Amino acid sequence: MNIPADLLYTKDHEWVCFTSGDTVKVGITDFAQSALGDIVFINLPDVGDEAVAGESFADVESVKAVSDIYCPVSGTITDVNTEVLSNPALINDDPYDAWLIEIGSVDDDRGSLLTAEEYEAQLAEEG
Repeated sequence: MNIPADLLYTKDHEWVCFTSGDTVKVGITDFAQSALGDIVFINLPDVGDEAVAGESFADVESVKAVSDIYCPVSGTITDVNTEVLSNPALINDDPYDAWLIEIGSVDDDRGSLLTAEEYEAQLAEEG
């Protein structure tokens, strides 16, 4: 399982990368894309939409199911990855390169986010 040490994670299997002081990119983890199977469709929000921590911001459809993706932080959506809209399989190919959204005006509160080590321990507990 690929868990890059330079990212932060959520208990819901999203990854977070602080790209500047108050801007983050968000995607789903290697574990999540593996559990979902082949992703065939993704629905992302629009630039300018409000992102609210803990609320669903997107859904992905795989050959197995449709799953919600939850926002790890609050802020304003400043960019969406249009490449994954037209080619959702990119998420299966490299989930850490295929980011989903960028959120700006984020409070730099990392307290609810997990380090790579903490996320790896959570995966071990989930078995």
